[in-house]
Amino acid sequence: MQVLIYGAGNLILSDEGFGVHFIRHLEAHYEVPENVEVYDGGTLGIMVHFKFEEADKVILVDVVDTAGEPGDIFRYEREDIMLKKIPVKMSPHQIGLQEMLLLSEMRDAPKADLTFFGIIPQSLDPGTVLSPPLQAGLVKVASLVVDELASLGIELKPKGR
Repeated sequence: MQVLIYGAGNLILSDEGFGVHFIRHLEAHYEVPENVEVYDGGTLGIMVHFKFEEADKVILVDVVDTAGEPGDIFRYEREDIMLKKIPVKMSPHQIGLQEMLLLSEMRDAPKADLTFFGIIPQSLDPGTVLSPPLQAGLVKVASLVVDELASLGIELKPKGR
């Protein structure tokens, strides 16, 4: 099984860069098996739809605009995204998510099992540092991703153990 862990975000808009910070966090703290690709998607959006087509399982990490407090984490599946149950989109790379999945369907590409972990940002102001709630969210989302992969029989081992 090929797994893609895809972090989206804009590193110069503080919490908007969460997905990219998350990818860096995983790379720094976990040993990743060969069948798992950890990918910094930045703001590429639809430009990298092929990545989703190459995987059997996709785990997407990004910020999301929904009711709650900064640092609250939500889980969505492919159906939530395609049926537009996902909250209001916040940024250019999110605008492309539904379109990217539709493009893959139009190409008759295999449909990857998709899970989206979205976290509510505190700030989208210019800056390169995450707010305290999102900094703490790195560890929380990592735990969710580790559990998600464990349910598939895939182990992400913490480095140094």
